[in-house]
Amino acid sequence: MAAFVRPHARLLRKRLAEPRRFIQVITGPRQSGKTTLVRGVAESLGAPVRYTSADEPALRDRGWIDEQWNAARIGAGEDRRRGAVLVLDEIQKVPGWSETVKRLWDEDTRAGHRLKVVVLGSAPLLIQRGLSESLAGRFEVLRLPHWSYAEMREAFGFSLEEYLFYGGYPGAAGLITEPERWARYVADSLIETTISRDVLLLTRVDKPALLRRLFDLGCRYSGQTLSYTKMLGQLQDAGNTTTLAHYVDLLAGAGMILGLQKYAGSAARSRGSMPKLQVLNTALMTVQSKLSLKEAKADQPFWGRLVESAAGAHLANAAAAGECELYYWRERNREVDFVVRTGRTVTAIEVKSGRRRESLAGMDAFAASFKGARRVLVGGDGIALGEFLAKPVVHWLTA
Repeated sequence: MAAFVRPHARLLRKRLAEPRRFIQVITGPRQSGKTTLVRGVAESLGAPVRYTSADEPALRDRGWIDEQWNAARIGAGEDRRRGAVLVLDEIQKVPGWSETVKRLWDEDTRAGHRLKVVVLGSAPLLIQRGLSESLAGRFEVLRLPHWSYAEMREAFGFSLEEYLFYGGYPGAAGLITEPERWARYVADSLIETTISRDVLLLTRVDKPALLRRLFDLGCRYSGQTLSYTKMLGQLQDAGNTTTLAHYVDLLAGAGMILGLQKYAGSAARSRGSMPKLQVLNTALMTVQSKLSLKEAKADQPFWGRLVESAAGAHLANAAAAGECELYYWRERNREVDFVVRTGRTVTAIEVKSGRRRESLAGMDAFAASFKGARRVLVGGDGIALGEFLAKPVVHWLTA
């Protein structure tokens, strides 16, 4: 794994090597490799690097940012040709962080300091709030998604079946030979930590038990559409649909599950539809199932949902990185698994887990309703699932 470098590193290295200065903001879910990527890129530049994290036990406040910034300025002054790099990790845990970063950044700009700044955060919603409130015109964002099949295969030798079941968590990859230990690690160190520290601790949630049950529901019904009213019935809670929609957004921001909206050719109409639940990492789905890899493969309905969810997660992570917009489509009893929009190009994607030829009535109906839409079949007689997952989503949208 030490030799493996995510493709995002090249873009970040280019940005930090440029003479012009922008605050580099790196966001993404836990275990997406943000810290490893940034430290490796910063050190490769040959400039002094100061790395510090607000995730450490001591209470952090805005004075801590001042201290770290001033120490990095000294390093930049000592190496005037290359400057220095300051990396502030888990920045969203410092109240009022964006106002302090803005003040210090503007001071450096006026004084001509050559300090490059990178801020990292695992709570994208809170990071985005700080950027929009204070740092307009001063930053660039690089969103790191969960690890793809191609990355897990290259770094850890994952087979397609292993990737479908164990998902894209690099920190858990070394534990798959001990399935019970792997499941405990994902449940305790990733799922529970994300919910308790990135969602509940940093965002107002009036019904934390409801949010946790909603996460369980999203994993259990990944790939299926449920109205918010039906979800409330499943959750046996007296909450309202607005609260539920908000909690889905929080879980999506944390890189866990999201609710895909129905494609209707209009964003306003799409937003009001009942969502299709989708995990962003299939490990979340398999851990909740309590099945072994062998049991999951033998359970054909579950394995079929896992295949569709893996394809959906591949598309959803690309959408989270800003590469496309992702929806589903249904009209009466006709359905298309995924609809991807890039600019004016619309692509309907259907995923089949079996080899036998199946009817594509949903694709035909969609094409009749939306003239000019492209069609992509994954599995069955179409593109092999492994090939689809091994290439970036943009490849299939432009091929």
